[in-house]
Amino acid sequence: MKLATLPRTAAPAAPVPGAPTVVPDAPGPASAPAPAVPDAPADASATDDSTSEKAARRSGRALTAVASIGGVILAGIGFTGSYNTLKDLAAKHGFGQFSYAFPVGVDVGIVVLYALDLYLIRRDTPWPMLRRLAHLMTVATIVFNAAAAEGGVTGDPIGTAMHAVIPLMFIAAVDAARRSVVRASDIAAGRDSQGIPAARWALAPAATTALWRRMKLWDKASYQETVQIEQERTVYAAMLQRKYGRGWRRRAQADELLPLTMAKYGLTVDEALALPRQAKEAEQLRNEENERLELEAEARAEKRAADRQKASIRTKSDVRATEIAAQAEENAAVAQAQATVTEAQAAAEAQARIAQEAARAVESADAAEAKRRAAEAEEAAAEARARAAETEQRAAEVERDAAEARSRTAEINRGFAAAEAEKSRAEADAAEAKQRAAEARARAAEIELRAVEAEDLLKLTSRERAARKVARIALTQHAGHVDQLSLAAITEAFGVSESTASEYRKDAGALIAGGYRIH
Repeated sequence: MKLATLPRTAAPAAPVPGAPTVVPDAPGPASAPAPAVPDAPADASATDDSTSEKAARRSGRALTAVASIGGVILAGIGFTGSYNTLKDLAAKHGFGQFSYAFPVGVDVGIVVLYALDLYLIRRDTPWPMLRRLAHLMTVATIVFNAAAAEGGVTGDPIGTAMHAVIPLMFIAAVDAARRSVVRASDIAAGRDSQGIPAARWALAPAATTALWRRMKLWDKASYQETVQIEQERTVYAAMLQRKYGRGWRRRAQADELLPLTMAKYGLTVDEALALPRQAKEAEQLRNEENERLELEAEARAEKRAADRQKASIRTKSDVRATEIAAQAEENAAVAQAQATVTEAQAAAEAQARIAQEAARAVESADAAEAKRRAAEAEEAAAEARARAAETEQRAAEVERDAAEARSRTAEINRGFAAAEAEKSRAEADAAEAKQRAAEARARAAEIELRAVEAEDLLKLTSRERAARKVARIALTQHAGHVDQLSLAAITEAFGVSESTASEYRKDAGALIAGGYRIH
């Protein structure tokens, strides 16, 4: 892009990759050394600088005091001069008792509107409507004062001009103060605004109009910065032409043409050349983030599998312990039943022997004694039969307990089968979660592509693109909470300073607050 006028103090252009280095001609042998100039005393220069700074501060304070006192005097004179005139005019038009307050409302309203305008500028939230309203109120008080004179506004031009002098001086003083406050606010916020010199408009109006258009499109407040960007790009194009010769635009690589391709977005040569590296770093960061998420998902799946395996081992241990306890109870019950039966059989045999002895005793002379012993034997046999029945009952109870233990074992086995089924379902859920994560990554890539295409269609500036990208990162990773996004992450992603990263984060917060979302 050709510029009509370029300052002589241009910054050096960024080097072109692979371009030959231009070495300035060495001085000839006839060049004579410059005569030595004795150094001035350092103490004297330091004293002069200190004295000049003190004098500048004193003169600045004096000018501020004169301007402040003069502005107050002007406001007081204007208010005093217009109060009676506006009061009489209001009474003439039927305001009644309110005619005493009407002049105060008009003149004090002007001061309040100007004060509010300066306050909002200091808070970095200017509202131009306040300044326009203050000007409108000033015009109104001038017209009201002129209308009170004999002949009206048009009938007495001299009187009208006399009424307009002091309000116009007050407006000039307030606008000067406003300019000072705006300038101080811009410097404090890093917006050192510089306008285009009038001489450039006169010497090259077409090129200056194009430069002014680029300043507005690129949101550049500094004229010198915009000129430097244009100089760097022009020198860079010249170096490419010097490197490749005729047809250099076709022969140059795509990365080398980026500063010229991205010129419409206001990027400097260094910023455009850094785009491939930034894109590669951003892609690497996304890949690392995806790998980290996949590793975390795999770790969670492995932990769930380990928990299920531990639960399965505990279940198997409980089942085995229950089986061993049931088997021990069953063996003890069987042994006890066998011992009881053996005891009953021994008792029955003993009673049978006693009965035989009693029968033999019947044959003897002592028959009565034999009958008695037979009765005792019969009674003992009945007791033995009762004990045998009780033993059989206990054996039946043991059998029922064993059946219940087998039922509990079967239920535990069913629980183990359900645990195995739950494990299978969990593994299926893990596979489905991995698939959803892959789909989410694909959707994120598609959203990013659509966002870049939309930004290309809207022809956004590099700062607006960066702000939207930061807003998308905050929406996807932090649910829209921009303050949770660290400046270090933004600095690494865009290769900018922390102050620029802070501005990107601030703009992203404003976008999200204004309703920006990812569709």
